[in-house]
Formats: sequence, C-alpha cells, structure tokens
Amino acid sequence: MKIYAIENLPKNKMIEFFKLHWGSPEMVISSGVYDCSTLDGFAVVNEEVEIIGLITYIMRTNECEIISLDSVDKGKGKGTALVQEVEKLAMKKKCTRIKVITTNDNLLALKFYQKRGFFISKIINHAVEKARALKPEIPLIGYDGIPIRDELVLIKPLNERGLG
Repeated sequence: MKIYAIENLPKNKMIEFFKLHWGSPEMVISSGVYDCSTLDGFAVVNEEVEIIGLITYIMRTNECEIISLDSVDKGKGKGTALVQEVEKLAMKKKCTRIKVITTNDNLLALKFYQKRGFFISKIINHAVEKARALKPEIPLIGYDGIPIRDELVLIKPLNERGLG
C-alpha cells in the first residue's frame, strides 16, 4: 500500500472523491467550515491512479484534528494506515493529541477510532442542526436509520504519559 501526500495528486481527483463520498468537498462541523480539497492530507491510490482512501487534517498549536477520513473498501487497512501517517506527522510536529469529530449515527467510525486508541471526550448536542443551517444537504437520517443530531469529539493522546 502506497501512501501519498495529497498535494502530489491532481486536485480534480480529490474534488471528485469528496463529491462521491461526502456530497461536496465542504465539511461543516463544530470546529469550523472546511474545504477539504484545500487541506493537508494523505491518500492511497490504486493502479489506475484512483483515490481509494483519503484523510485530511489541520494542525493547531498542540493538536491535530482529522477533518475527513474515507476508504473505498473498508476493512483492508487503508484507514488505519492513513490515521497512522497523520499520527506520525502530529508527533513530529510536537502535537500532544489528535482530535476527530463524528456524528452520533456513525457507529462504524466510533468503533474504528476507539479500537485505535481514541476516546470520547465530549458530546455536542444538536451540533448537526447548526451545521445543517450552513450545509442544508446534510441528511436528517444517517446510518441504520439513526437521526443525525449530535457530534461526538474523540481524542487520542500522543504524549509519553498518555494524557491529552
């Protein structure tokens, strides 16, 4: 599996990927409004140079926030490899933790991140209603028929004592 920094990939390929998987490159979450096609990140591509896994992030003073993560065929290790790539970079940049925000319906993401050392640090009730005001195409109902309402903030400490 070969991982590339996304600045080395054609921008139109990233925009197509975001449109296919997220509806648009725009991500609206409680930490901000992001054009994912302009963020730093990493991607896994196949032999046809199609993106099959993509992660974007932003670095702050002592924190790295994962903004998006998606893999075309789940369960093959691409998501894990992409998260590990971001973790390595975050440690190199002296970040003390990695943060990711997901919605209450995304049970697969909750399982994925918790299995990789993240813990739920905060629940932001009704956050998606505010996001929907900026991005109305966010659906009302998500995975498994669960109403999408709340955001869950997950944290993974990176410092030596394991404190975030």
